Amino acid sequence: MSLHEECPYRDGRVVIDPAFKADAPNRYARLRDLGPIHAAEFHLGLKGWVVVGHDLARQALAHPALLKDATPAAEALAEAGYVLNKPSVGLGAQMMEADPPEHTRLRRLAAAAFTPRRTAALAPRVEQIAHDLIDALPQAGETDLVEAFNAPLPATVIAELLGIPEEHRLDFRRWSAEALRVASPGHRTALAGLHGLLADLVADKRHHPRDDLLSALVAVRDEKDGRLSEEELVGTALMLVVAGHESTVNLLGNAVLALLRHPAQLGLLRRRPELMPGAVEEFLRYDTSVERSTSRYAAEDIELGGVRVPRGGMVVVALGAAGRDAPQDGVGDPAVLDVTRPDARHLAFGHGVHYCLGAPLARLEATTALRVLLSRVPELELAVPVESLEWIGSGIIRGVLSLPVRYRVG
Repeated sequence: MSLHEECPYRDGRVVIDPAFKADAPNRYARLRDLGPIHAAEFHLGLKGWVVVGHDLARQALAHPALLKDATPAAEALAEAGYVLNKPSVGLGAQMMEADPPEHTRLRRLAAAAFTPRRTAALAPRVEQIAHDLIDALPQAGETDLVEAFNAPLPATVIAELLGIPEEHRLDFRRWSAEALRVASPGHRTALAGLHGLLADLVADKRHHPRDDLLSALVAVRDEKDGRLSEEELVGTALMLVVAGHESTVNLLGNAVLALLRHPAQLGLLRRRPELMPGAVEEFLRYDTSVERSTSRYAAEDIELGGVRVPRGGMVVVALGAAGRDAPQDGVGDPAVLDVTRPDARHLAFGHGVHYCLGAPLARLEATTALRVLLSRVPELELAVPVESLEWIGSGIIRGVLSLPVRYRVG
């Protein structure tokens, strides 16, 4: 089969469509064989470049001329015929779409509330939620693991962390799942629903603070930079919900699916649960849930991997592809899942100033959830052929929409 059959092209650009996303590890591997960067067409016909090689990915993620804010590139984009059709309601004013010095200010203020101590204190509650979800299952049978376990665990954690009332959590889960599927009909409606919910909560917690992260964000103050504005508060909360929560849902799904497809690795983790923290790093490397970075725009003409990217050009980093290309100090084949791999290297949480602020929480949730699942459910297998699984078709997240399994609780 030719590369063009495996990775369809349009006008000289590889098309990253739902079929590509469903087979992303293999397709990115073929692209890496040809070079570390390629012209690409993304959802809604948006054109740019995708970086697939590890070393160039690190360079691109930290490149001072590749900006998250497209404003400096707007004139060049218009001249080239590109129009940034941003939704009327987006993620708002938050650090993921900002550049220094504004990014520096927003991250410093958010980090003041999102402390390692606060994250570590969540460990017993995360474990209790995992056990409660297993307890709620019938003793044996079939279930969709995404709906029964993978999704409700991080949804409950982030809802409790932010202080989202119980009566809003069904809408919260539904909206957050839809918000990152940028080509879906419900994308804008979901973002608008989340934005409205969080704006109301911010207003309430300003007058009635509680012991939760949203109240802490409202109260945070920095002598140099002041405090977060109302818009920044809502944008930061929306970022934590959408980017943090959905990435963990699909990290769990991808990890379980990888183990079910590699039963020897599953058996090894059951026998040696102490390997789980390192195994989570391997899952992040092998098939990370944040498949691609958000877009960056060239503020000037630059060269990446021998390719000229003109001012205004859009660059996206394939974080999952970089993980399969990351040097592993000569230990094992990077294309192979190995839960004993020492110090698995990856870019799943990014690199540089935009390194994920929620990485410690994601690691805590994944390590705890997978350890509880494997210890409490001694029999677990796919209930459908792997080829029939449906993958998220658009956006930066990689994961299956459902994961039907047969199981027995021990």
